[in-house]
Amino acid sequence: MSPNRLKMSAGMLGKGCGLLAGAWLAVMVFGSAAEAKCQDAPGPRVDWAGCSKARIMLTGEDLSGTNFHRSLLTLSDFGGSKLVGANLSETEISRTRFEKADLSKANFTKALGWRANFAEAILAEANFASADMNRSNFAKSRATGADFQKAELNRSDFSGANLERANMAKAELARVVFQQTALTGVDFNHSNLSRAQLSGAMLRDVNMEGAYLYLTQFSGADLSGAKGLTQTQVDMACGDAQTKLPSGITVPKTWPCASDDD
Repeated sequence: MSPNRLKMSAGMLGKGCGLLAGAWLAVMVFGSAAEAKCQDAPGPRVDWAGCSKARIMLTGEDLSGTNFHRSLLTLSDFGGSKLVGANLSETEISRTRFEKADLSKANFTKALGWRANFAEAILAEANFASADMNRSNFAKSRATGADFQKAELNRSDFSGANLERANMAKAELARVVFQQTALTGVDFNHSNLSRAQLSGAMLRDVNMEGAYLYLTQFSGADLSGAKGLTQTQVDMACGDAQTKLPSGITVPKTWPCASDDD
């Protein structure tokens, strides 16, 4: 090989090694920065995105605006903390406690939170769109105007909660308990309410268009102000003599339903 070609080959090899070294250095720098970020002390607007914080105990803290995007928070405790506007999108919060926390306008989009506890929490205008919150506790929470669109909430408990004007369109709500829940203006458009417990509920201005009501319990409920409800939907649901229906819809001959032990 000629001397000129040898020089060119050596130069190219040197450049390649330089690029590899630069890439390695960038990984080390940014990796160290990310690790350092996860060690930041808790506080308002801290950036813990992608951090592993499982089993962390942060009760009564001010974490407003904190970024938890894609972080791991399983089995953690945020009871009584302030997380107004916090970003918990795509975060793992299974069995995490948010009891009595202020989560107004918090973002839980696509979060995973089986058996999470939101009892008595403030969830006004919080966003749970497409989140998986099966078997979670929302009892006595204040979730006015919250967005649960396309969320999975099967077997969750909303007893005594305030869900006025909440969006539950296309949500999975099988066997959800809505006992003594404020539901005025809720959008159940095309949601799955099969076997859900709505006995005694006041459903004023509630949108029931396309909702799946197989064995949904409406004993003593007031459906007279519900919107989009059809005879076909009512025929597959369960009610009793005290259930009030919209004008033009008749009481099915199958009411009251036999006990549902399934």
